[in-house]
Amino acid sequence: MKIPSALLNSLLNLKGFDNEAFEKVHQSGEQNTSIRFNTGKIPAALQASVCGEGFEGAGISPVPWSTNGYYLSARPSFTADPLFHAGAYYVQEASSMFLEEVMKQSTDGTKDIKILDLCAAPGGKSTLIQSVISGKSLLVSNEVIKTRVAVLMENITKWGAPNVVVTNNDPKDFQRLPNFFDIIVVDAPCSGSGLFRKDPKAIDEWSEKNVALCSGRQQRILQDVLPALKEGGILIYSTCSFSVEEDEDICDWLTKTHQLSAIRYQLKSEWNIIETTSPETSAYGYRFYPDKLKGEGFFIASFRKGQTGNAPGPEGKAKEKWERLSSKEMEVVKPWLKNGDDFFYVRQHEEVIALSIPMEKELALIRSALYIKKAGVKLGAIIRNELIPAHDLAISTIISRDIPCVEADKETALQYLRRQEIKIDPASTGWLLITFQQIPLGWIKALPNRFNNYYPKEWRILNR
Repeated sequence: MKIPSALLNSLLNLKGFDNEAFEKVHQSGEQNTSIRFNTGKIPAALQASVCGEGFEGAGISPVPWSTNGYYLSARPSFTADPLFHAGAYYVQEASSMFLEEVMKQSTDGTKDIKILDLCAAPGGKSTLIQSVISGKSLLVSNEVIKTRVAVLMENITKWGAPNVVVTNNDPKDFQRLPNFFDIIVVDAPCSGSGLFRKDPKAIDEWSEKNVALCSGRQQRILQDVLPALKEGGILIYSTCSFSVEEDEDICDWLTKTHQLSAIRYQLKSEWNIIETTSPETSAYGYRFYPDKLKGEGFFIASFRKGQTGNAPGPEGKAKEKWERLSSKEMEVVKPWLKNGDDFFYVRQHEEVIALSIPMEKELALIRSALYIKKAGVKLGAIIRNELIPAHDLAISTIISRDIPCVEADKETALQYLRRQEIKIDPASTGWLLITFQQIPLGWIKALPNRFNNYYPKEWRILNR
């Protein structure tokens, strides 16, 4: 692997950069694999045992700046692990998990906040954010590129939380929600030099011209979305680029042209994360070099928006209201949930959706301004006073523990995930959750002489 000389030359005088070690680690062929558990499905106390069973004996060690992140000593076949499909964990690059530490040091996690993940697909940072914020907070997970929204929706659905809204909007559209979000996360499109080890093909696409184009695009994205950030709110900016033009120079641009002040974070020396300052305004940023820590190239910085005291809030007129369920209909769906009184229920295109009660007011504003692709948890359709349950409900974190289940071994679970016929011996007929290690995978319907497999066709495992 030959690193572009123009990139190496641009980094020579940067704090923490060691040219020889940097090139050596890229030539080594070393690959790191890391995952982050979904505590809504696997409590912290059970994470180590799940690793041992599900990852075929791969050794594990904690990601030092992540509560639920682990390195794996070998990369297993995630496709062949039912827990991966159940949303029990997310495969995420370790460096980017530092977002958790940034949020914890800059935000009171006990408060209910509104947060926007602007460039969210495929969903790694959104699922992390959802795990950090309170259950009554609201996360808007946005992706501007239509072809990438489907994978974002799938990963958000598998994570299973009821306080997330997925949107498909341009950054400029968020100006319709001025002074609305407490935190905006912008993991900006970049030239990708931090991922050369994971994706060597990215080397062929890298050029100084592309770096300049990305820097301009990053400024446009930030310029467009900043009006939606509250006064006193936090902007978190990150890239997977080593280039100063996309990192420290953007920090200078933000602090010079906007009323933003950089935030400094406390680091542990053993993390080997390099704190840098931008050349003009000395704004703090944090660099991850793969020769110094177990992770890929990454840059992150955050800023607090100044206060003027006169910023207007959103005044959008809500679209027509979603149809609310009747009391009788709510009695049909509530037994399927852990705490049925914690949600409000609407019907959209014959589907019943459960949303966290604190979201109701904010959701009306969001609907007036944005194109919503998914909100809350889809429960299913009510037909003749009976709920025909949706897959989203099966793999959500809000489903009742009293729903009849049938536990499957690994082979049977994989057959189910391929939408093949399965052989089980349930104690009852009707709608049943099929589980693996007691974590739901989806629905089957047990009939007197057969089983119907209701795993979504578009998600099925295609390999045999």
